[in-house]
Amino acid sequence: MREPRDGANNKPSKAAAAAAASPPQSFPLILDVDDFKGDFSFDALFGNLVNELLPTFKLEESESDGGDALPNGHLRVPSTDGSKYSQGIVSPLFPEVEKLLSLFKDSCKELLELRKQIDGRLYNLKKDVSVQDSKHRKTLAELEKGVDGLFDSFARLDSRISSVGQTAAKIGDHLQSADAQRETASQTIELIKYLMEFNSSPGDLMELSPLFSDDSRVADAASIAQKLRSFAEEDIGRHGIPVPSAMGNATASRGLEVAVANLQDYCNELENRLLSRFDAASQKRELTTMAECAKILSQFNRGTSAMQHYVATRPMFIDVEIMNADTKLVLGDQAAQASPSNVARGLSSLYKEITDTVRKEAATITAVFPSPSEVMSILVQRVLEQRITALLDKLLEKPSLVNLPSVEEGGLLLYLRMLAVAYEKTQELARDLQAVGCGDLDVEGLTESLFSSHKDEYPEYEQASLRQLYKVKMEELRAESQQISDASGSIGRSKGASVVSSQQQISVTVVTEFVRWNEEAISRCNLFASQPATLATHVKAVFTCLLDQVSQYIADGLERARDSLTEAANLRERFVLGTSVTRRVAAAAASAAEAAAAAGESSFRSFMIAVQRSGSSVAIIQQYFANSISRLLLPVDGAHAAACEEMATAMSSAEAAAYKGLQQCIETVMAEVSCAYNIVCDRLISSARLY
Repeated sequence: MREPRDGANNKPSKAAAAAAASPPQSFPLILDVDDFKGDFSFDALFGNLVNELLPTFKLEESESDGGDALPNGHLRVPSTDGSKYSQGIVSPLFPEVEKLLSLFKDSCKELLELRKQIDGRLYNLKKDVSVQDSKHRKTLAELEKGVDGLFDSFARLDSRISSVGQTAAKIGDHLQSADAQRETASQTIELIKYLMEFNSSPGDLMELSPLFSDDSRVADAASIAQKLRSFAEEDIGRHGIPVPSAMGNATASRGLEVAVANLQDYCNELENRLLSRFDAASQKRELTTMAECAKILSQFNRGTSAMQHYVATRPMFIDVEIMNADTKLVLGDQAAQASPSNVARGLSSLYKEITDTVRKEAATITAVFPSPSEVMSILVQRVLEQRITALLDKLLEKPSLVNLPSVEEGGLLLYLRMLAVAYEKTQELARDLQAVGCGDLDVEGLTESLFSSHKDEYPEYEQASLRQLYKVKMEELRAESQQISDASGSIGRSKGASVVSSQQQISVTVVTEFVRWNEEAISRCNLFASQPATLATHVKAVFTCLLDQVSQYIADGLERARDSLTEAANLRERFVLGTSVTRRVAAAAASAAEAAAAAGESSFRSFMIAVQRSGSSVAIIQQYFANSISRLLLPVDGAHAAACEEMATAMSSAEAAAYKGLQQCIETVMAEVSCAYNIVCDRLISSARLY
């Protein structure tokens, strides 16, 4: 249908109007294919067909008449008598039903007709599509053949272009080579002309071209002189040995030797002139002139002379006052009384000053020299080898292991502490200089070489220092014991022996001091040894010193305690009573025996205290080994096990002394019990005789 569907509710459709005007048998439907295009809605189509044919009901009239609807769709009218019953049926309720049925049948016929039309159109379209598809495939096949031909043509064209390009490149290379040869020949002719000027006579540099005397063309003169010199020296290298059958070559060589000599003189004179100009510009801080001179001087031995000359003329290397100030800053006014802490502060200040100076020089070097990294390498190397080495030589005077310095002067420990401080601070300086920049210089390796003579014998000095400290400590303890013994000189012998023994007891504090010395030595081993194997070797040697010291100290202490036990036993045996003595003698002997018993009890108590403290000392050593030593030995196979075995061996002597002392303690207890029993028996017998 051609009318818009949205107007189906307001206007009657043409189909509905035709259905209402014509009989059902010839009901014309106006349907069109366009009605089914787009957003098709069956409800809208159906509404357009039947809306105008549906009846309108008036319910109010039906209700007022009281009529009832019958099941067949007709109305029932009320009647007063039975004779009118047949008149109770009126017109049908939906009179348009017949029209709707006719409309639907005609619609179906129209729809079937439309479907046939559409099927016909689809069939025709399929035929057209098939024909066009075959034509299209044929065209595509022809186009593919044409494209393949084009690709072949393009490939031939590309090959041709490539061939032409290669030919052009070869021609260009030949032209470039020819131009280079022409330029080289031109330069060679010019160089030969200059070489003949230098080959005139030895030492005659007056008849040279203006190029070699013009200060504004010094760079060109230097470049040409170096080329001539290289050529002449190479020729002499090939024909320098005269051969009797080749007099021409020998003559040519002698002539070039004159040129080489003159060129060498000229290059030396030019280099000295440029260095003088460079020095003058350096004093005036004219960086542009310095850079120009440095660029020209780089043609002479790659500028090595200019670099070394610049570094050598720095005030830090030639000013004696600066060097003296370095020593004074680190060691102070009285070098003999310098302490490690003061030296550490002095080195920190000095090294910071050196780093700042090198950083300032780095800025100048970067602005002046074509190869600043090479100059920085020379500068840093000179700083370490001259300035730092001179300071370390005054700071670290290696003592003799034969005649050790006295402890009052600091002993070997002072030297080791100074070495550790200097090494650590110098390593920090090397890292700072590396950060500033030092080219390809191995700063770390150079720094290590400064301490190589000290590090080679370091383990021996460390062990000697520990032995010196132990010796001094033992002398100090013996001196204290002797003073206490002298102060108690009026006391009886037995009582005095007890006092001396108590003052020479084993002290856990002393063992802790031994461990503290060893910890300090181990820290220095960590500082000086970079390789695990070397570190393990040094740590094992230092820890062995601690084992020897503790073992010796504990064994000596137990032996002293055993001596007091032995003396008490001797004193006890001296006062053993006979069977026939007077009462006065018996009383005096009993009093002396009681004193001997008291001495035995005191010596027994002292030995047990010594054993207890020995056990505590061994526990301290074991804990120190587990916490600090074992982790340093584990990286090396067998080192940890060897250290454990040495620790057990070192403590075996102390265990033997303790074992003997414990046996003496048992004997002392048994003797004291026997003595007490005898005294009691004697007193009972004496009492019985009196009564």
